[in-house]
Amino acid sequence: MNAIRSKVSRRMFLKASAVTGGGLMLSFSVPAFAALGPTEATLNAYVRIAADGIVTIAAKNPEVGQGIKTSLPMIIAEELDVDWKNVRIEMAAVDGDKYGVQSAGGSTSIPRNWDTLRRVGAAGRQMLVSAAAKTLKVPASELTTSGGNVIHAASKRSLSYGALAATAATVPVPDLKTVALKDPTAFKIIGQRTKDIDGPKIVTGQPLFGIDVSVPGMLYAVYEKCPVFGGTVASANLDEVKAMPGVRHAFIVAGTLAPGEVNLGAGLAGGVAIVADTWWQAKTARGKLRVEWKEPASKSQSSVGFAARAAELAKQKPELSVRTDGDVDAALKGAAKVITASYSYPFLAHAAMEPQNATAHFKDGKVEIWVPSQNPAAGRAQAAKALGMDEKDVLVHMIRGGGGFGRRLTCEFMAEAAWISREAGVPVKLLWTREDDMRHDHYRPGGFHTLTAGIDASGKLIALRDHFQTYGSDGKFANSANLGADIFPAEFVPNLDYSASFMPLGTPTGPMRAPRSNALAMVFQSFLDEVAHAAGRDPLEFHLELLSEHRAKSPTPLPFDSARMSAVLKLVTEKAGWGKRELPKGTGMGLAYYFSHSGYVAHVAEVTVTPDVPLSVNAVKINKVWAVADVGSHIVNPSGAENQMQGAVLDGIAQVMGQEITIARGSTVQGNFDTYTALRMKQAAPVEVHFLLSNNPPTGLGEPALPPTLPAIANAIFAASGQRLRDIPLNKSIRGTAAV
Repeated sequence: MNAIRSKVSRRMFLKASAVTGGGLMLSFSVPAFAALGPTEATLNAYVRIAADGIVTIAAKNPEVGQGIKTSLPMIIAEELDVDWKNVRIEMAAVDGDKYGVQSAGGSTSIPRNWDTLRRVGAAGRQMLVSAAAKTLKVPASELTTSGGNVIHAASKRSLSYGALAATAATVPVPDLKTVALKDPTAFKIIGQRTKDIDGPKIVTGQPLFGIDVSVPGMLYAVYEKCPVFGGTVASANLDEVKAMPGVRHAFIVAGTLAPGEVNLGAGLAGGVAIVADTWWQAKTARGKLRVEWKEPASKSQSSVGFAARAAELAKQKPELSVRTDGDVDAALKGAAKVITASYSYPFLAHAAMEPQNATAHFKDGKVEIWVPSQNPAAGRAQAAKALGMDEKDVLVHMIRGGGGFGRRLTCEFMAEAAWISREAGVPVKLLWTREDDMRHDHYRPGGFHTLTAGIDASGKLIALRDHFQTYGSDGKFANSANLGADIFPAEFVPNLDYSASFMPLGTPTGPMRAPRSNALAMVFQSFLDEVAHAAGRDPLEFHLELLSEHRAKSPTPLPFDSARMSAVLKLVTEKAGWGKRELPKGTGMGLAYYFSHSGYVAHVAEVTVTPDVPLSVNAVKINKVWAVADVGSHIVNPSGAENQMQGAVLDGIAQVMGQEITIARGSTVQGNFDTYTALRMKQAAPVEVHFLLSNNPPTGLGEPALPPTLPAIANAIFAASGQRLRDIPLNKSIRGTAAV
């Protein structure tokens, strides 16, 4: 894929071709594939113009609720200069050779495609102008475009794009590097509130998601896996299950993983598959299934055990040095005040509303898969590997997903569905239950931090140490459990020490919305608030001073721009009335900020805590959250962007209030929303969103909006009650989890 990406970036060009009905197809192609037909061209983005003027734009990336199916086509439509009401959107095929990277993760869709898609649209506009010049016999310089028409003002003539499409397909293709882009002040689509293209189907309950897919002759499948990750099947009562009503098949899937190996997204875990005429029949038969499992050594692991081990490691010398600046020991010895604290956060499940699913049809040595995936190319590779096939024999259709948050980046459910279809000899729809989804997740890893800070007589931070007790082995972090050397406030404190110690883990972990940042922001921004209060300083003043202390001594400068962050912090505190409003007793405000996925975001939370009661979820009411983001020069779709900001804050509130995955006997305890608490309506606070536009390329938003939420709330709780929230969630259940 990297080779493809580099070739595309160097040598892309537009290819135009006439389509049935006299239309125009624009495709973004690599020269090596130029001889292929228009529907076979290697594409990154394309637009089809019909004779009636309707413009169909392909959405190249997966849609899982982040709005990219709407916003990416908006970029093309803007530069093409068409009316949005005449635009139709369809999902592109999954083909890395044609489209390059097709994934939904890391908030990369906008920055990766912003310039490219603008040039695709601009090149199409230039070709239509050239066609009009040829038709009207006037210089192209005398022509302008507007709303899907080319206009010759001098003669008061105009031609629609639909009328010009066939001719435009015959004109020379412009060089993308030289096409004229619109002046942003002339934007008519970018920057306008635009409804999600699938909104009407969503609110009326029309089939749209992976769980809605139906293909002829399809049966339904469920898949039972060992509760202990890495376990394998010893035996199962298959004959009894096969006798159940509607059951067509029941068989053991050996899988591709070695005994005890945890599936981190590259293999297929063994289990028992049941295939029936209906999903309910399959699920009912599963209730009769009795499996004897071979459990791995990790069956002895538990959340209580991890917490105890972390406490032991905190007292020992760290296993790994992540970063060392200056002399922390000497600075702490000479500090006017030393502050220490321990923080922890739990494993989290992604818990998307739509559980994992895939529909697969294996036939004649090939397999076709319909799936809501954030990374369909990787899922195709995983399915091909599991079945011992060539990837070219796996056809994947992107279907809208009902949430993802990183869980759909790993796609073992695609391999499961493909394997079951091959064994059953029919197309199957594999549906995970909610319990499957929650107990076989790739969790956001938990962690434990032991922090020490030193301040001088003026209240300035002069030393910071973090000993991180986390998951991994042999000096290597588990997936998404790492602490980077560039984590703020690295390079803003003269004496700094980041280190880590490891605990072996038999539970799979992986990225979750704002991976690493979603946890580390809580720790560092909360602890810095502790330091500010210990110094007797207003947190805003303290942070603005800290942000002015960038030392830039690293060989590789941080991507962090402290001036941009300071501007965001100033705006959010201004909007919240920081220090300007008299709050009632028991109510306080907290601030936090974080740089994540190229976005600069700051939040202020206002919280009321019931006085004279233990700190708990019932004692805390979040009154309001103010959120400000600097994600570059343009917000493509303000409606979608505001939705992402608000949704991220609500995610953060849910994590603070009650979300926690605990492990006992090597298995996940929680199985549904009765034990893994979803945000309640009464807990949802109003979120006021503002964007600070800056002279920087646009970046993503779905992830950077989350991390500051948790520490802003925690810091507000302290301001309201004097009680520090160092272990989340508020209704933390780990203390009552059995260690056996």
